[in-house]
Amino acid sequence: MKNLLASLSLLLILFACSSEEEPEEFSEDQFDRKVMLTHWADNIIVPAYQQYNKELATLNAATQAFIQKPEMTELSTLRAAWLEAYKAWQWVSMFEIGKAEEVNLRNYTNIYPADTSAIGENIRAQNFKLELPSKYDEQGFPALDYLLYGLREDDEQIITVYQNSESHREYLSKVVERLQTLSGEVLEHWTDSYQDTFVDASGSSASSSVNKLINDYLFYYERMLRAGKVGIPAGVFSGSPLPHTVEGRYAKDISKVLLLEALNATQSFFNGQAFSGDAKGESLSTYLDYLNSIKDEEDLSANINSQFNSAREAIESLNQDFADQIINDNSAFLSAYDELQKVVILMKVDMFQALNIRVDYVDADGD
Repeated sequence: MKNLLASLSLLLILFACSSEEEPEEFSEDQFDRKVMLTHWADNIIVPAYQQYNKELATLNAATQAFIQKPEMTELSTLRAAWLEAYKAWQWVSMFEIGKAEEVNLRNYTNIYPADTSAIGENIRAQNFKLELPSKYDEQGFPALDYLLYGLREDDEQIITVYQNSESHREYLSKVVERLQTLSGEVLEHWTDSYQDTFVDASGSSASSSVNKLINDYLFYYERMLRAGKVGIPAGVFSGSPLPHTVEGRYAKDISKVLLLEALNATQSFFNGQAFSGDAKGESLSTYLDYLNSIKDEEDLSANINSQFNSAREAIESLNQDFADQIINDNSAFLSAYDELQKVVILMKVDMFQALNIRVDYVDADGD
């Protein structure tokens, strides 16, 4: 697991280094990027963070209620709040830009699998600093997955742990509080000043908001969604399946739910779908249509949407518990990976070429 974390960290370092070396890029098209950036900020990104913060506030309230009364009803409420917050996270995880990039929001929120040995030592020693980068896999949603479902063999034993251990109750509270603090900082930054800064950087250079966010978006899809949620557990990069690395390992039946949320979020952003309601605005899809981008005698935007849908269809055929799916039929899991990979090719090669944008991170697996 530490090796996986080290590999992910190396990818992020290479990403940062390569960004500094990229030359300025200029596009000659007249597409109004400022209108698209305004729609992204006002109707997608900020509302998604507001919903995420709202779900985290509910999670924190449920956590405090469970700490005050560690019983089955309170545990069930807490687990439900955790899942809703985890689903809301899937809608903001792709936006690692601005304050989110500065505070390493994704790394502190959802590096899995959790290091359960380190979490156990943290609870025993009561001397831990979750702010350290070495603590990425000891906090966030994966740590809560372990604390709410994996501490003991059954629910009665888990409840007994919290009834008898103030240290466990305190660690649970600290992990939730840190999620809420980090997310609150990011949302406050967007609403205080970054929203204007983001929209104003509407040029076409490598440091413009469109170029940076599209690269962040592709990086997220390729590394976190395709590889993290499917490729690594399936054994695509290791040569053998790693079912213990699935997202939601201890809750068991949420892996598919989280992957579908993430896929829906990325396709929705591609199409400029507002976070709330049915409204749509300027987007990657409309940008490609404006450029009249064609692939195999069909609009490139339609090709990409069709492949998103094929990936969704493959995922929907899988078991809810991905670890169980991998152990019993990894071939179906690998087929879902192949469908997700086809989206990478369409976006990374065809879309980036059409938009005249250069990929600003290092390709580690030959795409």
